[in-house]
Amino acid sequence: MTLPVHWVPSLVEAAAGSTVEVTGDEAHHAVAVRRLREGEQVVLADGRGASATGTVASTGKRLLTVTVASVAHDPRPEPAITVVQALPKGDRGELAVEVLTEVGVDRIVPWGASRSVAVWKGERATRSHAKWQATAREAAKQSRRAWLPTVTPLASTADLAAVVAEADLAVVLHEDGSVPLSAIDVPPAGRIVVVVGPEGGITPEELSLLADTGAHVVLRTSTAGVVAVAALLARTGRWA
Repeated sequence: MTLPVHWVPSLVEAAAGSTVEVTGDEAHHAVAVRRLREGEQVVLADGRGASATGTVASTGKRLLTVTVASVAHDPRPEPAITVVQALPKGDRGELAVEVLTEVGVDRIVPWGASRSVAVWKGERATRSHAKWQATAREAAKQSRRAWLPTVTPLASTADLAAVVAEADLAVVLHEDGSVPLSAIDVPPAGRIVVVVGPEGGITPEELSLLADTGAHVVLRTSTAGVVAVAALLARTGRWA
């Protein structure tokens, strides 16, 4: 049985024999939901590659203390994967964030595409972004990732030019694409960007901007982003 994982802000000072405190909602989840008790083992992670395995020393209403037995450091995975996800309707955005996190995506960029049904403005934008962040955090915990993915603020189409320009490989999933993913050379390191459009599709103007910035337009898959990312990651050392 694998040990439960809980997030902490930092493990910089963690070492064998030291004590780490888990507080707030994370401690409440550990104590009230998972019902961790003194003497049980647990893994703490900071989302930046460090993890500590230890034993629960004490519990409180919103407090958990852990005596560290060992500390591990995982290097940041290469290549880094960014998915630009156009805002879908309903709760499909959170589902996309969940599966993308589980498959190993490092950064998720919400995109307000021209044909996006959902619109993030004002308080709704704040709440929706927070939901995406919370979903990524929980999915990373469940999939036992050492590195927590980043969910950036909402990007416009103009913002995507910079995201694509910094990539070593950028692909746009489009129903009219003529190039299969299997024909694309995948770099062993650097940055890969995958652009997933909205239900209504990417407009010709958006597609032209992305292509002019250097993105490859490839065949769209039925389940879009997660399948494309899996197809690309399978050809890198991250899934070796």
